Amino acid sequence: MTDEQWLRRENAALLALLDTCEKPDTWTSIANDCVLEGSAERIYHHHLDPSAHSLEREENDAYAIQGTLLDDPPSPTLVTRLEDAYKIAEQRLDEWKRHGYDFMSVFDPRFPGQLRMTIDVPPFLFASGTIIPNETAVSVVGSRACTPEGAQFAIDCARMLTKRGIGVIAGLAKGIDTFAHKTALADGGRTIAFIGTGIDRQYPAENRDLQKRIENEGLVLSQFMPGAEPTRQTFPMRNALMSGYGIATIIADANEHSGTRIQARQAQRHGRPVILNHTVMDGTQWGRELADKPGVYVVRDASGASDALDYIMSIDDVDMLARQLLDAAPAAI
Repeated sequence: MTDEQWLRRENAALLALLDTCEKPDTWTSIANDCVLEGSAERIYHHHLDPSAHSLEREENDAYAIQGTLLDDPPSPTLVTRLEDAYKIAEQRLDEWKRHGYDFMSVFDPRFPGQLRMTIDVPPFLFASGTIIPNETAVSVVGSRACTPEGAQFAIDCARMLTKRGIGVIAGLAKGIDTFAHKTALADGGRTIAFIGTGIDRQYPAENRDLQKRIENEGLVLSQFMPGAEPTRQTFPMRNALMSGYGIATIIADANEHSGTRIQARQAQRHGRPVILNHTVMDGTQWGRELADKPGVYVVRDASGASDALDYIMSIDDVDMLARQLLDAAPAAI
């Protein structure tokens, strides 16, 4: 079996598991199970016939083996659903390939390693642009209706990151995201956009040209199926990936009720440092609470943000830093 054939079978099995997902399972829990097992296909066959297809994790666990042997056989309905879902998955993979959609599952060697290790690992991504393995990047986020001061802070930080050869992550939204993306492109830097829609959609409409330019000169990533429209849920999910992809998050501008605090919360969950514009701390209750947490750096300008990054990047044991941050009590934001 070639690597391409192996990956196709893993992708089809993963999609079949997702399509037949039922509570209490979620797409994220299925993705985590597949990563831990090292194979969606083994889990797929285990669901079809647990007694004939044990999982590798169970082979080292006598209690798990015993439980598996005692499992009731799956219902004929479940077997039919899984087998039908597998066939549909193969058709989808062919269709996406014909349309030029670049599908990356968690088993694809190109899948970002930094996301594979997060608790919010997505089962797949669609990509448009140039994928750089293990790249160093930082999120620059903030309000859509940003202040002039916040916009300038984002511009200065994006310029600083570009000069340092660090990728600029943002979410292609109005306001801070747009300033960050455009500055990185104007300065010849690298920018990565995480979008809250399918890879074939553009939102907001006024950023259609910007999205196309990022696809040509950087990278656009989506965790949603082609055709997916934006919803209230898709943007927080996108923020979680932005946090996990970068080594830190810079919060340039936000008010008390800004959705930006979602990414601040996600960064705390991921053990990622947060660099906070002092105006956000001064102007919001959640900003003041966040400022007291480990791994949060309050700065006044891009120079201060650069100094904070110097410290963050100087730490040899990044995993140890993440564990220290995760062990701390999360901010109530």
